[in-house]
Amino acid sequence: MHNLLSYILFIPIIGTIILAFIRSENVKFIRIFTLLVTIIDFVVSLILFVRFKPYVLGMQFVVKKEWIKSLGIDYHLGVDGISLLLVMLTTFLGPIIILSTWNAIKEQVKKFMIFYLILQTGILGVFLSMDFILFYIFWEAMLVPMYFLIGIWGGPRRIYAAVKFFLFTMFGGVLMLVGILALYFLNYKYTGVYTFDINIIIKNLNLSPNIQTWLFLAFGIAFAIKVPIFPFHTWLPDAHVEAPTAGSVILAGVLLKMGTYGFLRFCLPLFPVASEELFNLVAVLAVIGILYGAMVSMVQPDLKKLVAFSSVSHLGFVMLGIFSFNVTGIQGGIIQMVNHGISTGALFLIVGMIYERTHTRMIEDFGGLASQIPIFSAFFMVVVLSSLGLPGTNGFVGEFLILVGTFLNNKVFAILAALGVIFTAVYLLWMYQRVVFGKLKNEKFKLLKD
Repeated sequence: MHNLLSYILFIPIIGTIILAFIRSENVKFIRIFTLLVTIIDFVVSLILFVRFKPYVLGMQFVVKKEWIKSLGIDYHLGVDGISLLLVMLTTFLGPIIILSTWNAIKEQVKKFMIFYLILQTGILGVFLSMDFILFYIFWEAMLVPMYFLIGIWGGPRRIYAAVKFFLFTMFGGVLMLVGILALYFLNYKYTGVYTFDINIIIKNLNLSPNIQTWLFLAFGIAFAIKVPIFPFHTWLPDAHVEAPTAGSVILAGVLLKMGTYGFLRFCLPLFPVASEELFNLVAVLAVIGILYGAMVSMVQPDLKKLVAFSSVSHLGFVMLGIFSFNVTGIQGGIIQMVNHGISTGALFLIVGMIYERTHTRMIEDFGGLASQIPIFSAFFMVVVLSSLGLPGTNGFVGEFLILVGTFLNNKVFAILAALGVIFTAVYLLWMYQRVVFGKLKNEKFKLLKD
């Protein structure tokens, strides 16, 4: 299946086109159809996973066709061990996200489903593109549907959160476009060839340290905003809190990984000297994010905001792993990208399920849920333990490798990051204790078990 990547990429768009011709009143059919589209996309991606050869170096399932020949722009897709996991994570979360909207999204359902499918295509395009212009188009394209998902179906401050998200990400995108054009013309200067092919540019260019530093900053700021790294994180809590549950899940599960993926895919191979020289800066910001995110999470009265700030902390670990410059740390960072998407996505789903039934997210309003919904509370505990990285859960593997890799590179940063693990246990277990155990504080919570 030579065009397997194209199928994965455009199945959601085909679904969008079909949805456009379905009457908005057929809400049940629209939900079922969108669910089927996401399931089909996931099944096709499973074929990709089964046929992928982990022992083969380089890109696999490559699709390359001339697009704008005069400018050196191609329709060029490829997947390797890094992008494969993120593609699988995206398609895996798709059906779960659609199911989470079944009762939560009651107005303008057709528009919501259309925006979501467009968003999924944009995200997949970022992970599959091997041409800089194609990558940039998908990077910017996903802004529009996410903006509307927050701005239309979000909370009371949804417009503020949506605009803030859009402006932050657009600013970073403009800087990245400058960096892309600079690489394009530098490649022509050194080779006489105009091309946006990512592999060719990485292979051909041997930039001076000064140029590497400036281009690293152009790309790095765009990726840092998307991660987000402290102090570029301020858009994230607002976006998470105001977004609908489905929006929060896709945001935490996949969108934030676009930033860490960008550092790993572009900054390290294109600007190795600058990456090493700026290691201390990146590591300091990552450690600040780990500790700051954890400590701010401790004092959050809102369940959703607590989980939102926890993402700042967890993704600080990913950044440390990527910039450990050794196989152990980088592998840990990649694993943690996927694990964070699963565990934090699950936390947002749990918070959303409770909110739909109680119409509150304030921790002080809860208590005694274990006596009303014991099975749900047990699942809640498993997700919490996974998020804090308990040995035996998926969250432990990535964090352990990251800390080992960071220790091999810089012992001080590893020790400081390890403190973040302790703080994470404090705020997550304290939150769980207040929400699930103790006396039932609100009589209406008795309806939860129904």
